[in-house]
Amino acid sequence: MLEKITSVFTEKFAGQPTVFRSPGRINILGEHTDYNEGFVLPAAIDKSIYVAITKRADNQVTLFAGDFNESYTTDTEHIKPAAIQWPNYILGVVDQLQKEGHTIGGFNLVIDGDIPIGAGLSSSAAVECAVIFALNTIFELGVSRLQMVKLAQKAEHVFAGVHCGIMDQFASMFGKKDHAIKLDCRSLEYEYVPISFSGYSIVLFNTNVKHSLDSTEYNTRRKQCEEGVSIIAQNHPGVKSLRDVSMAMLKDNVAGVDSMIFKRCKYVVQENQRLLGACDDLKKGDVKALGKKMFETHRGLQYDYEVSCRELDFLVDFVKNNEDVAGARMVGGGFGGCTINLVRADAVEKLVEQISTAYLKEMNLPLSVYPVSVENGTCKM
Repeated sequence: MLEKITSVFTEKFAGQPTVFRSPGRINILGEHTDYNEGFVLPAAIDKSIYVAITKRADNQVTLFAGDFNESYTTDTEHIKPAAIQWPNYILGVVDQLQKEGHTIGGFNLVIDGDIPIGAGLSSSAAVECAVIFALNTIFELGVSRLQMVKLAQKAEHVFAGVHCGIMDQFASMFGKKDHAIKLDCRSLEYEYVPISFSGYSIVLFNTNVKHSLDSTEYNTRRKQCEEGVSIIAQNHPGVKSLRDVSMAMLKDNVAGVDSMIFKRCKYVVQENQRLLGACDDLKKGDVKALGKKMFETHRGLQYDYEVSCRELDFLVDFVKNNEDVAGARMVGGGFGGCTINLVRADAVEKLVEQISTAYLKEMNLPLSVYPVSVENGTCKM
């Protein structure tokens, strides 16, 4: 990818660019807990977004997306959301840096990568992190990694219109090889937890669907969680988010008021508890105990949070009684994308063959398969 993006840049703009990469992420446990100030357990993976960039002598900003074979041009004095979506993940970052008082000059940029788009692996966060890291470096802005994460998140809120939590950008920026990140989304304190799946591989199965419910339902879930907090806070003024809520509080305050809100909040409260237990499982190297929690998480996402879909459920159901699979669940926002699976390394090939055939027959769709390893976060190449 390094050679490819450098070659494309040289062809488009001449000159030798500086190249940066920022990875996608998996999330072992802790889906939809980040915007509820809970815990998450992501890890950066070996699939990344790459940015090749050089400064210009003027204020022009010229972008080229290798994936789409499209160009976009503006200038630093007229940064505003574009009519097409892909430049907004880049322009949103420039906008946030400018709002912080940083001077950004003109630049030429080529973007490409090998993160499957729409697979729930946070390609958008990887774009934002790669771009902000690149701009911070070439314009010598002196912005810290944590501040870059916060600005990248804001860029997605403002220019892409997705009110995401902070997990995706944090995992992309702070990833560490062979470690997950236990991140407290309230305090942003974090701890690296070693991943040692002895004899097991992490394999992603991509449904190759992305149902249009995604962004609207995401924002709806946020509101439902906030409504649950509001109901509980009437009797418990100290409750500021679902992070502060116990199952007893939920049952006493919400169950009899709104069964839908109760289900949504129940999933989040239980997921936080599962995640803390999963960190202990990782430290002990107990793959089976971790896998059991992954299956439980999927059931919660399927029946309580209701962000799964038929294709994801089929893939999880297919492996749940397979002795070679320790655990599986949907990963990402939902309504499509991937399942994450912990599979015995010597059984991967056989399982891939079986599940690909079954999925094609049942869904009339091809299954894409991505074995992944856990890698370092955003860096200069």
